[in-house]
Amino acid sequence: MISVIIPHLNQPHALEACLRSLDTQTLGRDAFEIIVVDNGSATPPVDVVADHPGVRLQYEPRSGPGPARNAGVAAATGDILAFIDADCRAHPDWLSSVLKWSSLSPAGTVLGGDVRIWRPENAELDAIAAYESVFAYRFKLYIERHGYSGTGNMAVLRRDFDRVGPFAGINVAEDMEWGQRALRAGLRFRYIPEMIVFHPARSSLQELYAKWDRHIAHYRNMAEGKPIWQLRWIMQALLVFASLAPNAVTVLTSDRLHGSSIRLKAIAVLCAVRAHRAMTMLSHLRGRRAVAWNR
Repeated sequence: MISVIIPHLNQPHALEACLRSLDTQTLGRDAFEIIVVDNGSATPPVDVVADHPGVRLQYEPRSGPGPARNAGVAAATGDILAFIDADCRAHPDWLSSVLKWSSLSPAGTVLGGDVRIWRPENAELDAIAAYESVFAYRFKLYIERHGYSGTGNMAVLRRDFDRVGPFAGINVAEDMEWGQRALRAGLRFRYIPEMIVFHPARSSLQELYAKWDRHIAHYRNMAEGKPIWQLRWIMQALLVFASLAPNAVTVLTSDRLHGSSIRLKAIAVLCAVRAHRAMTMLSHLRGRRAVAWNR
């Protein structure tokens, strides 16, 4: 039995698409359960969940995707916990791959998969989608270089999750912080390329900026208190500026984009985002800021 856990906040249409993708899994429906945890939506997704028999709706009043996932874990009955976000869509073989690689991997292995940008069939990439096709949701990089997986596509045995403990609250990057504790507990992360989910591209630069505003606030909160953290923070902001040149080369050589025009559009978005990130990082030296879901 696999327990699929989905945190939700004010995204009923995205949640509907996510649940439809889980309805079409090649794994038999009796092999998994689905738990949606609403985290304080203006209108709880009661009707959306009711259209999908067997899906359970839970509620978590404490703000943040981490507490919402913890509530899902508390309600879960499965031996394997599979995490996906409400705005993602699962490949039909997603849960079959989770089950297969959970049985084939060594004890103490946390699985992370591939997150790709979703778009309607035959639709052309716009500048934002082109940028995100190269730089968003780089789970292979997160796992192989940094040792953790994002929780938009992650699976772990229940007994291993219990060894690490629950996700942290909204003030930190809960997937990164949980991954650090998992490594200290002796677990290891493994990238599974056939474990695929899709995420729609953001629709504007403002949405990209909002994503990074949240991440930067998380990173700043996690950095505060460490030795010479302000100096290290300034250096990291400068490195974000300096990364423009090598990352432009990444765009030009990426096999996820085709044609010079779309590559140039992606580079334009890259420049805007990196400038915003660096300036926002420097502004955080003045003090902490509250973190909220950007829904």
